Amino acid sequence: MLNAVGREIPEEILRMTGKEVFQGNGHYDGIVYRKHGPKTTCVINSGGSKLKKTIQEVLVECGIRDGMTVSFHHHFRDGDYIVNMVMEEIHAMGIKNITICASSLGKAHDPIVPYIEDGTITGIYSSGVRGKIGEAVSGGKLKGLAVMCSHGGRVRAIETGEVQIDIAFIGAPTCDEYGNCRGIGGRSNCGVLSYAMADAGYADRVVAITDCLVPFPNFPAHISMTQVDYVVEVEAIGDPAKIATGAAKPTTDQRKLLMAEYCTKFVVNTPYFKDGFSYQTGVGGASIASTVFLAREMKKRNIRMRFGVGGLTKPMCDLLINGQTDCLLDTQDFDLAAVESVKDLHHFRISAGEYANPFNKGAVVNKLDFVILAALEVDVHFNCNVVVGSDGVIAGAQGGHPDTAAGAKCAIVVTPLSQGRIPAVCTEVTTVTTPGESIDVVITDYGIAINPARPDLIQAMKNVDLPFRSIEELRDIAYAITGRPEKVQFMDRVVGIIESRDGTIMDVVRQVKPFMFSEERV
Repeated sequence: MLNAVGREIPEEILRMTGKEVFQGNGHYDGIVYRKHGPKTTCVINSGGSKLKKTIQEVLVECGIRDGMTVSFHHHFRDGDYIVNMVMEEIHAMGIKNITICASSLGKAHDPIVPYIEDGTITGIYSSGVRGKIGEAVSGGKLKGLAVMCSHGGRVRAIETGEVQIDIAFIGAPTCDEYGNCRGIGGRSNCGVLSYAMADAGYADRVVAITDCLVPFPNFPAHISMTQVDYVVEVEAIGDPAKIATGAAKPTTDQRKLLMAEYCTKFVVNTPYFKDGFSYQTGVGGASIASTVFLAREMKKRNIRMRFGVGGLTKPMCDLLINGQTDCLLDTQDFDLAAVESVKDLHHFRISAGEYANPFNKGAVVNKLDFVILAALEVDVHFNCNVVVGSDGVIAGAQGGHPDTAAGAKCAIVVTPLSQGRIPAVCTEVTTVTTPGESIDVVITDYGIAINPARPDLIQAMKNVDLPFRSIEELRDIAYAITGRPEKVQFMDRVVGIIESRDGTIMDVVRQVKPFMFSEERV
């Protein structure tokens, strides 16, 4: 069955998942539904402590068994230890058919691939996967489906009961013996615990794992004792130094700096750039640089930001330090400067649900004026791919990309026109993760394309000195540089689905042919 972005969704996948095809961003607008609730244990007298000695003891207490769903958050990014240590214990107990519901999985979790291969893990529900897990899924090693969702979509699935978490594991930088968790205060600070809040609120059992046990009460708690069943102290839960890795680092790349300049000039010439505007940027090098350049323009024009949203990095936090924004709304910290900034009274923690859940009474993304995003590919219909690499291998995550693009008044994608011999602007993306109806502008080092569905932005840029082109012209320039790319060769089997933020199916991901996994793959 064809969906709203022209992707054919196999009937067998619709039957297997019970889902509908994507029918546009506003398909479910205004629906009424009842939130699902977790099992709750009444604790009249617990003796004042929820401490257990080991993760294995906790697993036994939680009644771990075949077929359960366990959840994790990814605030430690490439420095996370929690997923590996928990899954190692589950594997050692001989438990099979586990589904992992993680806010994201990355290269730090490469060690769990053998557990996919031997059937310990048979399902994944996550914003996305990177590293060897992505290769394993793309190679057909996961028995079930990998469902890739947005951050807001994950909260929606948990709150509606579409995903029922049996045991949630929360890496807590500080925790007291009764389960009050905070994202700061220990040696493994990650700043916030926003992605874990839905897990804590809706999982049947919640386990806090900490490497810094502090006296009761650990207030103000980011996750309350009222939601936590057990606490385990371990040697280390993560390495904060690895929070800022890869895309989260600032750039010196001249192409990216050029695109950042284009982006800033575009932003300041829109009708939305005025006192009280709101703004979010991604963690790509060009996106981070655009924040630095925008701060200069704000100062020059005496314009002040009302609030910034994130995933936050140092340049966004500098706006708060320098008095250029009233406040920051934080769901994740991408570097240690952002972790440190959490101490500021105007740096507010928000849950992933408050941030982006489309099935609540209003999320922060709907109040955004601008969002600056990256993409692996953009096609001539402005559809974006941020999950599947040009070789067909799953190598990224949706994150808040579809959420913010749908909510913001002006959604800007910044991407180099080509990466090596791979065109970023193409006729048809490998996999659609964000629909073209959500994307307003594409900025490359060779020019800028405005979505024809936004004549207001086209009119606003009429006399602005920027290299405007049609999206088809950008595609043609890219192909002239790289050649027309050959389509990735997939097998018939569907190994994953790209879930729209409303739970419908945006696209499917098929198994890549075995030769894609040679040592020469880049």
